[in-house]
Amino acid sequence: MNHYIKRQQKYYNLGKAQPEEELYAHFLQCIKTESSAAVIERFRYLFIKGTGYEENNIKVALDKLVSSQTAEAEFLFILNRCCHIIINQWQMQPNLKTDIPKLIAEFEHVLPPGSAHSRSSRKLRQLVKNFTQSEQYLKLQRLARLIEQEKENKFEQSEYVGNLIQRYPYLHQHFLVSDDSSYEFKHTIKKMQTKIQHKYEVNLSQYVTSKVRMIQTVRKYKALNQKRIPKKVIQPVKNPTLLSDRDLDKAIHHYLGKVELGYTYHDLSQNFLSHTSQTQSYQAFKGDLYEYLITSIDSKYGKHQFNHKLYQCLQNTLPDFNNQKCNEFLLIRTCSQLFKFLVVNNQNNPEHYLFIDLITNLGETKVVGFLLKIVLLCHKIKPYLEKRFSILFSHYESFNKTGVPWLVKSLENLQIAFSIHFGNVDLSLAKFI
Repeated sequence: MNHYIKRQQKYYNLGKAQPEEELYAHFLQCIKTESSAAVIERFRYLFIKGTGYEENNIKVALDKLVSSQTAEAEFLFILNRCCHIIINQWQMQPNLKTDIPKLIAEFEHVLPPGSAHSRSSRKLRQLVKNFTQSEQYLKLQRLARLIEQEKENKFEQSEYVGNLIQRYPYLHQHFLVSDDSSYEFKHTIKKMQTKIQHKYEVNLSQYVTSKVRMIQTVRKYKALNQKRIPKKVIQPVKNPTLLSDRDLDKAIHHYLGKVELGYTYHDLSQNFLSHTSQTQSYQAFKGDLYEYLITSIDSKYGKHQFNHKLYQCLQNTLPDFNNQKCNEFLLIRTCSQLFKFLVVNNQNNPEHYLFIDLITNLGETKVVGFLLKIVLLCHKIKPYLEKRFSILFSHYESFNKTGVPWLVKSLENLQIAFSIHFGNVDLSLAKFI
């Protein structure tokens, strides 16, 4: 248990209000009674300047936090919570939502600790400076960029990978939410995620419908021996992805259509689950899983090295359970290990040579289809794959998107695959394209 939680329990047991609770209550009250500009000014004087705050009891509470022995470890969480209290309230009001980036931008004006007159102010400025180098602040910056892009509607013009976050709602929970984020903030991000996903699915459905109508119109005019079709007759809908029309059509067909022996990805997963429901041991299940997966891999590429590596990965996964019958827990753990092997290990070790090698040899659409085969075995596995892609996204966040086209194409393909298999979009008309 960390010092922060211990101190919380101590204060609650004694029936005393914690200094941070005074800050939280203070900002909640200010949000209800003052303009957003006034709240931002309060925030600036209290945390950024560190001097001249008009309400002494709040300044005293902040001084207690800054001077505590655990300030180095706890203050960034307290400051992050103060930010989220304001953000949570403003997110629910469209006219205030656009002020969130202004609040977060205040941290760009952090003052040098040495320029403060009092010891307390110097310590505060140092703690705030430390906050600007934390994961919590990085996630706030990402949120600010997303809101600014949403306001200006400049998603496609974004130059850097990090600015594409709005396009991939399946990354939002991992990319914007931290371990200490409040329930309210997580709920806010979830609502944003749902809204963006719905809009994407509607746009994708409209694109497919438009494409089918265009094909039907062309056939109609050709049947009438009319070579020129009036422009007003055909009104194409914009491709909602960063893929070319050809690659988008190919991806939709691949994730919807028959890919192996006349079966779709959904059919294959259901057949596998039906077959392995009677498998007696986890060891045997892993063998079946290996056979299920390699049928999606080009035989020449697989025989070179990949199949052997995949087999070893499965054999080395949870060997102590080999004699037990496979259950949901083992399935999830196995697939999680597969994603680490196939995509990327973790944030501290973002090695992904195998993933790039797979894409180089099979292409983004087939590689995402290969991963989809795993996800379709259990919907609870989906967040584990999302996490792997969020690690890749974070790793290349500062890159120009033209420098990592394979990543952008993979993210776009995954968004299409997830929308088809886990969304509410009806793309049945795509078979006529």
